[in-house]
Amino acid sequence: MKAASNNADYKFRVETCFLPGQYPLYAQDMGIVVVIDILRATSAMVTAFDCGVKSIIPVSTIEEARQYIGRPGYLAAAERNGEVVEGFPFGNSPLAFKQADLKGKTVVMTTTNGTKAINLARDARKLVIGSFLNITALTDWLVKQDDNILLLCSGWKDKFNLEDSVFAGAVMEKLLDSGKFGLEEDSSIAAKYLYQTAKENYLSILKAAPRRKRLEQLKLVDDVKFCLTPDQSTAIPELREGELVLMTP
Repeated sequence: MKAASNNADYKFRVETCFLPGQYPLYAQDMGIVVVIDILRATSAMVTAFDCGVKSIIPVSTIEEARQYIGRPGYLAAAERNGEVVEGFPFGNSPLAFKQADLKGKTVVMTTTNGTKAINLARDARKLVIGSFLNITALTDWLVKQDDNILLLCSGWKDKFNLEDSVFAGAVMEKLLDSGKFGLEEDSSIAAKYLYQTAKENYLSILKAAPRRKRLEQLKLVDDVKFCLTPDQSTAIPELREGELVLMTP
């Protein structure tokens, strides 16, 4: 039975999966997967394409990324627990990428949550990257697609987090308002309500979050503000043959 939706006659579904570990429960019949890691992997990826990277290779382990340190044409980036891994020039800071010379290079990236979610869903018919930075460009593209869409939150170490879920709710609302999409999962309704609570002030998301103190200790407040500022980019990265590349119109 179809659950509550803005349109009882919808053709396609849009659903939210809050945790990577639950991905197999949601993946069936989902043609497009949007991977979300607002703080900070997917925000950094969108920024990197704005700065001219050729591609991004998401890898799961530090060891895989370490093999690319110093290789011509490559930039190795590794983050764990919010910090740059020792020996790497970059982690997952979008502001650090903005200050680097990335044009024409391939970034090999591993992060605590985001790259794990990408590799988990790599067999999806199409996988794209979502962030507040590209939210309008992304939703404008999504609403034109004739397929079911899954919004996959990366979370924090396989646990629920607020910022990914609020972003998913923002996308949910726009797609539901189109009349083309409906939902059937309670998690999708919850994401929409979370967004409606936070949409007047995204920074309020983290003011209420226990992780706020750690983010402040790591001096990531500027990164956080950047990541929560919508529509700074029109770039939509998509996964092709194991690499993220810039979607072409």
